[in-house]
Amino acid sequence: MMSYNFYQPTRVCFGAGRLNELGENLKKLNLGKKAAIVISNGKSTRANGALERTKKQLAGAGIEAVVFDKVQSNPLAGTIMEGAAFVKENQCDFIVALGGGSVMDASKIIAIMATNPGDVWDYAFGGHGGGKVYTETPVPVVAITTTAGTGSEVDAWGVVNHEKYGEKIGLGGAEASHPVLAIVDPELMTTVPPQFTAYQGFDALFHSTECYITSPANLMSDMFALTAIENVGKYLARAVKDGNDMEAREHLAFANTLSGHVMELSACSSEHSMEHAMSAMHPNLPHGAGLIMISLEYYRYFIRKHACDDRFVRMAKALGKEDASEPMDFVRALADLQKACGVDELKMSDYGFKSEEFLEMAAKAKDTMGGLYAADRVELSVEDTAAIYEKSFR
Repeated sequence: MMSYNFYQPTRVCFGAGRLNELGENLKKLNLGKKAAIVISNGKSTRANGALERTKKQLAGAGIEAVVFDKVQSNPLAGTIMEGAAFVKENQCDFIVALGGGSVMDASKIIAIMATNPGDVWDYAFGGHGGGKVYTETPVPVVAITTTAGTGSEVDAWGVVNHEKYGEKIGLGGAEASHPVLAIVDPELMTTVPPQFTAYQGFDALFHSTECYITSPANLMSDMFALTAIENVGKYLARAVKDGNDMEAREHLAFANTLSGHVMELSACSSEHSMEHAMSAMHPNLPHGAGLIMISLEYYRYFIRKHACDDRFVRMAKALGKEDASEPMDFVRALADLQKACGVDELKMSDYGFKSEEFLEMAAKAKDTMGGLYAADRVELSVEDTAAIYEKSFR
């Protein structure tokens, strides 16, 4: 028997130039008169003009803005608490998350901690988390995505690293954690460098491939997942080659937002748990790069276990291998796409990984985000997880 729940409270404005409509949308939403703009601790949103354009839109709507610019590529728990204090001290009515997945994730968790007591890890499930459920409604979040990678503009979750415990866990999940408005403007993505375009594109791809092969998959999630896979397969290498290819950018942005929707309908797999453990222990590792490093061996494991042979064949075809006839054709298609995007030679050793830490990392993956392991169609043990790390290592 099949069943699913789908409620998407985020208003999505998709298309080139849609940032120019931010002010008018905010007037309609009437979220308040003061906003905290949350951006990364890098220079991109200032350098490409996105921050100034956003400020101008807010000012035109009669909204005062203050900027919190401390979010790391793997957001830290301490930064979340600092951001929540910033929102409260400045008496902000809502948050504008301007950036990629890390900024949007951090903003959603900052919004929770701006209205709820205690420490952010009190609300984490898994690891050293307190397992509490937040009770106070978060501050509203408006998400303006400048990358095509996480789908975080339309889902209810954020991921954060704890500096002390070396843990990376997703928080949120309730209806009120969804952004109230998402601006998906492909024009904002043209300045993303080729390497990060690839990392982000594969993150979006794996959200959909994982959700397609896990047990909660259903007809509705399949529709979103396969369309996202097709768009990444056809357009990612083009966007990596030419960042100004607007057709490619539009289709990747579309695939990215679909990947956010599919996570609401199905569930990611243990692959994401595994990478979260990687970038928790080595925070300099970009999330998408970590996923790429383990992906081939990860999917080989489930193919060898015959988890869902027909679905792997269908994904291979969606990636462009129209003559696919066996599950391993998906791994071949995935390897071809990684090579076409110039990310097939990524090395774990370049980020400081050592083989002797794989068993600890595997245990941490299952302990901190075991819920995703539970969604796998075939059990993946801690020992099997460590073996995938080992086979992926170079």
